[in-house]
Amino acid sequence: CRDSDGVLREFGSRWRRADCYDCSCSRKGIGCCAGFGTPVGFNEEKCEKVFNKKTCTYKVVEKEDPSKECPFSGMVA
Repeated sequence: CRDSDGVLREFGSRWRRADCYDCSCSRKGIGCCAGFGTPVGFNEEKCEKVFNKKTCTYKVVEKEDPSKECPFSGMVA
């Protein structure tokens, strides 16, 4: 399999792209899916979700004071 960066991958191999998608190579081709969940069920007027590319995770923080986290009810893939 040749990935989107032009790298040749072996059948059965798995890797994480820079955009935090997990990929695998099989004889049918390459398949990729999000390697992170997205928070839902939070006060969108007061809070916002912030993505950390180094850890491939979201935090939900107050817009006025990003040092304060906001509660949320769940995560979706």
